Amino acid sequence: MTGKRILSLDVLRGMTIVGMIIVNNPGSWANIFAPLRHAEWNGCTPTDLVFPFFIFCMGTAMYLSYRKFDFRLTLHTAWHTIYRGALILLIGWALSWFGMALSHVCAGDGVYYSLVQFPIEHMRYMGVFPRLGIVSALAGLLLLLCKPKGIPFVAAALLIGYCILQSVTDSFELDADNVVARVDVALLGEQHMYHKGGIAFDPEGLLSTIPCVAHCLIGAIFGSLLMSSGQQEVRIYRVQLLGAVMLFMGFLLDYAYPINKSMWSASYVFLTCGLAALLLGVFTWLIDLRGFHRWSVFFESFGVNPLLMFCCSAILVYIMRVIRFTINETTYNVWGAWYNLIMQPWLGDKWGSLACAVSLVVILWAIAWPLYRKQIYIRI
Repeated sequence: MTGKRILSLDVLRGMTIVGMIIVNNPGSWANIFAPLRHAEWNGCTPTDLVFPFFIFCMGTAMYLSYRKFDFRLTLHTAWHTIYRGALILLIGWALSWFGMALSHVCAGDGVYYSLVQFPIEHMRYMGVFPRLGIVSALAGLLLLLCKPKGIPFVAAALLIGYCILQSVTDSFELDADNVVARVDVALLGEQHMYHKGGIAFDPEGLLSTIPCVAHCLIGAIFGSLLMSSGQQEVRIYRVQLLGAVMLFMGFLLDYAYPINKSMWSASYVFLTCGLAALLLGVFTWLIDLRGFHRWSVFFESFGVNPLLMFCCSAILVYIMRVIRFTINETTYNVWGAWYNLIMQPWLGDKWGSLACAVSLVVILWAIAWPLYRKQIYIRI
């Protein structure tokens, strides 16, 4: 560890943000390598690891943060938890509104329709940022209420309850009768949800946020292992051992509750938490214990301001998609031209699409690096 920060956690968090930016911003959605696609329903691809890894890191960081307050539920800590969660939620809604409003204004639609009517009627309520905000607030309050010793029982209760609900409603398929779809449609409305497989099914919906809260709390459990008593080698061993056990539990539970990101199944929670813990253990040994961290500075620069970098990626792409120009009687936007006129002719369909996403990461690194060098951390 360096100072008050665990570098390995910053590096893992930075890797997940870089991964999220790459998978969310290909040059062409029609040309993507298979590992960079989400699983259609059951199963798990490398792309399905980035979001749960970030939530795991959020839980670990949450433990480190509230440890300074001795996990006491006071007016200050409760307000801080709720405020941060609400802020992340509102940022998500603001980004969604900005993208819709900008595209309609630039398309020549009326100001009221673009800025008010269309967003009110069609804005997706859930998504990455809204889920992060809700999970951050609920997991934080549970950590303060139940203390670290009670967190394993709370996480287990949430996952067992979700499994029971999934079983009694026979909700294992992607259809309108799935309890996750039914609850989200009732609470959110179809027009405010993501549509998957031709039906209203939100992979970041409200009901499936329940196991996601447990996911974050499991991250806090690993934070407690990192900060437990004993030599650092022993603590790393504990993290690796529990991570391996969780990974095995994920594969075992897959037989009854298939690994499924869209439903955030219990097997998916154990699988991704196990993998994240194993990777965190390796990085802790390599970076914090052995001191080999020069290779990781690139990712660390993203990891110290993760949500800021994710916001910047969305805003930049929104802007590049609405700036249009015409070449040889063909109209392009900046992002489309970057792929169709430069990357695709140079590298081909799929490699060119990946290169566009990587180029966006490089642009964002030009923002992240100066902030990192000056130790400017924008806390969201």
